[in-house]
Amino acid sequence: MKAPQDCANMAELRVEIDALDRQIVELLARRVTYIDRAAELKPAEGLPARIDERVEAVVAKVRATAVTAGFDPDLAEAMWRQMIDWSIAREERVLGR
Repeated sequence: MKAPQDCANMAELRVEIDALDRQIVELLARRVTYIDRAAELKPAEGLPARIDERVEAVVAKVRATAVTAGFDPDLAEAMWRQMIDWSIAREERVLGR
């Protein structure tokens, strides 16, 4: 990976952005495998798909990580809340509401 300042033109910059996008999607796909496993484990522990305290803990951690990384914490929170809602809906299809 080249650092942004090492990209001499837009074509080089776009190659790096495309590579990052692939990595992000691969990580998100990997995250889904953990969501699917949670849907398998939660019934034995008597847990529902949505656990509000856990949602808020995840969002707080993401916001803190965003601040440390120099990323907009409001944008990170919005993205994660959407992803969490999607994940919970996915779990509910397995667990029921």
